[in-house]
Amino acid sequence: MARPAAGEMLRAALGAGLALAGSALLLDAMGGLVASSMRPGLIAPLGASAFLLFAVPNSPLAQPWSALVGNAASALVAVLVLALGLETGLAAGVAVCGAMAAMAVLRAMHPPGAAVALATVLIAADGTPVGLDFVVVPVLLDTALLVLFALGWNRLTGRRYPFRVPASAHGTADPPPQQRLGLTADDLTALLQRTNQSANIGAEDLGRLLAAAEAEAARRRFGALVCADIMSRDVVTVGADASLATVAALFRQHRFKSLPVVDGDGWLEGMLSQTDFVAAWPEAAPLHARAGAALGRLVRRAPAQTARDVMATPRSVAPNDPVGVLVELLADGAVEAVPVVSSRRLIGIVTRSDFLALLAQRRILPEPPTA
Repeated sequence: MARPAAGEMLRAALGAGLALAGSALLLDAMGGLVASSMRPGLIAPLGASAFLLFAVPNSPLAQPWSALVGNAASALVAVLVLALGLETGLAAGVAVCGAMAAMAVLRAMHPPGAAVALATVLIAADGTPVGLDFVVVPVLLDTALLVLFALGWNRLTGRRYPFRVPASAHGTADPPPQQRLGLTADDLTALLQRTNQSANIGAEDLGRLLAAAEAEAARRRFGALVCADIMSRDVVTVGADASLATVAALFRQHRFKSLPVVDGDGWLEGMLSQTDFVAAWPEAAPLHARAGAALGRLVRRAPAQTARDVMATPRSVAPNDPVGVLVELLADGAVEAVPVVSSRRLIGIVTRSDFLALLAQRRILPEPPTA
């Protein structure tokens, strides 16, 4: 297994530690509000739950349904097994077996649930009364607190939890263009089920991995071709302090959809697209209007702002970067052109039209023979 990045290790470990410590403090505060027989406290299997919720929050095993239902169902199974009056060792085995079966039926696979079942039997063997209330307090209460901490910490540190399929940048149900060919989400789900991997990785994560692998394959498919080979070199630019009237005039004159914004030394400061330009004042550009007329009305009605106020931070490439890196950058509508930069200085630009021309040429023309 590859070693995780240091920042990710620290993020997960610190989050799990703070969550368990915070849960313990809250449980201690709640202890004075309930009868001694129902006094809440941390249970050992929660350490394993914390690892999943904070270290691998995308895993199907770590989702709130899996954690809450998995732990609670396992505790319930163990309590029912204890009612049979079996010897401790036999009861432990039956409880873990039943807990795993229950989690599978409920689609709430959570490995610490098996530890919850075992801990419930062992707690009862030590003479502590264990009844149905044990399922609620401490098992369900402890798990709920941990899930709440995970919700906050993961979002605070940039992780998506609970896992959700990212929404389309266009607000539609279509997947990104690079994921529309090949296997569908249903195909991926069926594949994971056939290989008994559905508990280890979600279909969405598998889809992203396959898309990344295909993008890497595309990078290699172009061989030694680099961005400098296909970029436009006579680049029309605009200064960061240029008025919006100047920007609109350049858009109308050259019929570009994107303009690089540079300083006096030619250093790239940003990219300005027609989409960003019009989106700043949507009321000035009716949908039925032609782009040129809409831009003209926009400038007359817009406040006195400059290109710096509208431009976006671009993702750039170097002249010697392989052409394949452009596949992902230009795949969706958010980026129309990618600036080519050397030592922060703009030396060219690759538009979606440039890349489509390359793809068409590679598709039509035969591959050169290899020696």
